[in-house]
Amino acid sequence: MQVATRRASSTWLPLSAIGTIVVLVGGCAVGTSPSPGTPWTPPASAQRAPEPAPTPVPPDLEARVRTLRLPDVLDIALRNNTVTREAWYNARAALYTYDATRGQYFPSLTLDGSITKLKTSPSQGRSAVTQTVYGPALNLSWLLFDFGGRSGSISAARDQLLAADWTHNAAIQDVVLTVEATYFNYIGTRALLESDRITLAEADSNLAAAQGRHDVGLATIADVLQAKTARSQAELALETTSGALQTARGALAVSMGFPANLPYDIDSVPLPTPPPGVAESVDSLISRALVARPDLAAARAQAQAAQARVSIARGAALPGLSLTGSAGDTYFANRPPVPGSSYSISLGIEIPLFAGGAHVYGIKSAQAVADAARASAEGQAQLVISQVFTSFYGLQTATQRVRTTDDLLASATQSEQVALGRYKAGAGSVLDLLTAQSALADARAQQVTAHFGWYASLAQLAHDVGVLGLDGSSPIRLNSDTAGSH
Repeated sequence: MQVATRRASSTWLPLSAIGTIVVLVGGCAVGTSPSPGTPWTPPASAQRAPEPAPTPVPPDLEARVRTLRLPDVLDIALRNNTVTREAWYNARAALYTYDATRGQYFPSLTLDGSITKLKTSPSQGRSAVTQTVYGPALNLSWLLFDFGGRSGSISAARDQLLAADWTHNAAIQDVVLTVEATYFNYIGTRALLESDRITLAEADSNLAAAQGRHDVGLATIADVLQAKTARSQAELALETTSGALQTARGALAVSMGFPANLPYDIDSVPLPTPPPGVAESVDSLISRALVARPDLAAARAQAQAAQARVSIARGAALPGLSLTGSAGDTYFANRPPVPGSSYSISLGIEIPLFAGGAHVYGIKSAQAVADAARASAEGQAQLVISQVFTSFYGLQTATQRVRTTDDLLASATQSEQVALGRYKAGAGSVLDLLTAQSALADARAQQVTAHFGWYASLAQLAHDVGVLGLDGSSPIRLNSDTAGSH
């Protein structure tokens, strides 16, 4: 081992010069920066080449990458998402643990082998003996009966498997909800961009009208300046929405498990016409959620697994009946000893008598953990009820917002047409026209937000009930069948 230091210029100095230690391990410098204001220079071995980028799109979807629909987006996301993969692998591990635990019902068999070299010293008239002994041995161990310890272990492993499977389902629904919300945000922002373009075109028309009226002496320069200001505001809103669209586009790509700069596009989606509302009552949806929610089922399975561990703790304090046996052959490398076989079998009972209170407190600890898990499951049920209740009335509000914004857009359109007609006829001011057009632009934006927000609210309710489909469908009974497809 060599001890040395170096400055930022990579000149090696004695230890006393600076005081920073750099240790050479395996030919690589491992150390720290020579001073607080100098960055640390990593060794060459730490500067690894970047990993190759993943394939952007699965081959079966590559032909449709320019016109993806919501089911395509969800299909890609569920294939690539690390959350669902992690939950699936955890479920597989729980399955193998359960299979291994069930092996406790069967006997355990091991095959042993040994070889012994023996040499004795001559004593009391006996000559020295040199001998080599070897042979295999088959050992059996089988727990025949206990008071719940073995069955408790298997039950706990089974409940853990159920919990892992339910958690996997919950992870899938979470991913679907996240991707669906990101999808609607993207297409909603794209629709908002089209609305901003219409507003900018109207602002250009107003500016041209104000300039024309000013040129013939029917309007002052103030009208032209106000129209220019409104036009600049419309252009600024368009640029802002355009930037937000790129951000939403990148977020959707990331939600699919790809880089934000993935070259893709979403198929054009018309502005949807949501149905009047949900036909089911909030109480019926809560009842469905208490049965269908995978995360609640996982919490209940965890509580059952904790209760099964109480049986394990109790079984450890009670007797157990087991069968053991062994059989083997013995061989001698040098004669005259003759090879021989041997076997043994025994039936034993183990009765725990005293362990310093460990068994008693082990049972109490396991029971307390089971009570805590049961309380956690009850709390999860209360959370599910609260979520369904909140999302139900959130959808009700979203439905009302759709109706209100539709009315708002209709009245704002009429008001803008009247103001434009009055301005062209010379009976109205440019300020009235710009105010009416600003209200119209705001009404367009609110309508887009309300319509696509309605679908996001429906997806949230379906997720909270536990019935959100893998294709983004929301199988909740509505008052009308006029819902547009995703």
